[in-house]
Amino acid sequence: MEEAGTKSNFIWDAVEKDLQEQVYTQVHTRFPPEPNGYMHIGHCKALIMDFLTAEKYGGKCNLRFDDTNPAKEDTEYVEAIKRDIHWLGFHWTGGLFYASDYYDKCYEIAEDWIRRGLAYVDELSKDEMRAYRGTLTEPGKNSPWRDRPWEESLDLFRRMRNGEFPEGTKTLRAKIDMASPNIVMRDPALYRILYKEHWRTGNKWCIYPMYDFAHPIGDALEGVTHSLCSLEYEIHRPLYDWVVKNAENMLPGHPRQIEFARLNITQTVMSKRYLRQLVEGGYVAGWDDPRMPTLSAMRRRGYTPESIRNFVDAIGMSKADSTVDFAFLEHCVRDDLGGKAPRVMAILRPLKVILDNWPDGETKTITLENHPDHPEWGTRTVTFGKEIYVEQEDFMENPPKKYFRLYPGNEVRLKGAYIIRCDSFVKNESGEVTELHCTVDLNSASGTPGAERKVKGTLHWLPVSDAVPAEIRLYEPLLSEEIQAEAEDPDAEETQSVNKKDFISRLNPDSLQTLHGFVEPCARSAENGTTYQFLRNGYFCKDPDSTDDLPVFNRTVGLRDTWAKLSK
Repeated sequence: MEEAGTKSNFIWDAVEKDLQEQVYTQVHTRFPPEPNGYMHIGHCKALIMDFLTAEKYGGKCNLRFDDTNPAKEDTEYVEAIKRDIHWLGFHWTGGLFYASDYYDKCYEIAEDWIRRGLAYVDELSKDEMRAYRGTLTEPGKNSPWRDRPWEESLDLFRRMRNGEFPEGTKTLRAKIDMASPNIVMRDPALYRILYKEHWRTGNKWCIYPMYDFAHPIGDALEGVTHSLCSLEYEIHRPLYDWVVKNAENMLPGHPRQIEFARLNITQTVMSKRYLRQLVEGGYVAGWDDPRMPTLSAMRRRGYTPESIRNFVDAIGMSKADSTVDFAFLEHCVRDDLGGKAPRVMAILRPLKVILDNWPDGETKTITLENHPDHPEWGTRTVTFGKEIYVEQEDFMENPPKKYFRLYPGNEVRLKGAYIIRCDSFVKNESGEVTELHCTVDLNSASGTPGAERKVKGTLHWLPVSDAVPAEIRLYEPLLSEEIQAEAEDPDAEETQSVNKKDFISRLNPDSLQTLHGFVEPCARSAENGTTYQFLRNGYFCKDPDSTDDLPVFNRTVGLRDTWAKLSK
């Protein structure tokens, strides 16, 4: 796989053309999240492209929180987004800003537009405004308040700011074209009344600018040259340009908006509204629940920033919407962890094995490598004795053909240790196998000259005496079936166009399985966030829920790589 960020794309072609033609002399981008939730994997395409573009051309990238809706925003989200950006390896070299920094300038521009006949105060209700807007095939019609004198609109707008009117009774709208084929241009709202305390400005304002109005103003004030955004904003680009053009006497720059296809992944929730429902409804344990597609959840699960950057780079930038298989994301994680994660043995579903011919009370120290490709990482030791654990799935009473694990009469090698033969087994009253009795070939110790007799199966194991009890959490996708990806609208109502019952019915009831197994002693003392490859079981990351007595491990990704096999 290529190093992340090395591929050419249509965005960089456009940037290079602008530089060659001296439309801009220095590249300046921005990443503008709304602080109304945690960032998820779907945001990474925009995030990485914004920061990488600035890096590639020696420019700057701002981090700006577009905090235009105090009803849904919180400092918790601001700090989480900052952490995620740093975790991915980026820094806001152009500075840290907030849309609320520009509320005074937005208000000043709004008053200027009212005087110039470019905006008016409307008194249509939300439903009436929707009815007047028209459809994709039918033009809208003018509001009865559209042609009121600018002096009257200015007076009403100032009284809106002073808090004289209830929410929903007055709206400032741009005067553009109600017959425009682009519905976005049919006199869009610029300001609404909202009696919500803002987490930065307090109660200074009771009117707040709409995202489509504040966003381009923020870009222009910060000197942004290229406003990179996902494809759902393509229809908003004429409004973006209209705002900047009609405020150019009060703004220092004229940024260019370029759109690219958003990132969609199978069986993955890609809407902050849906994610908020999961958190607030108690369907998950929080925004960082490892089943969630948020970056904080993926970090907790053991994903690496390099794997996510490689994933985004591999899928590339395009103008056509598409959906990426979740298996490919797992492939990128597995590909990155393969060379980074030390190996240990863990038993997820224990089955006790008694080695009948091993001397009572005798033990032997087994030495194992920490990574087969990194001898410089050293070795570790495991105690071998009379009683060990193996995986339940490594025994079958009546096995199918080509089953090379334990069954009556068959031999296997224990990793780094001896060859054993299954002689008998014990069942409980329910008919479940609870114990195996085996014989050790005492002359087959791994690493002993002349003792490397070949058998077809090799199993991992743990000694009963030293095995550390552990909680093992296995994860599957949250969705049992697909839902339609939903474009995020920063100014939308909290539950707009969300069918909660329909969404919840698609949740996978088996997305989390908790097992009680065992790990090697070295894994208990590892720091939280350490990722191991559990031999034959996959990659697992130590969770912050761990205690001194009970370490907890989240399965990051399994060992099977079906995507890699299919892609060959």
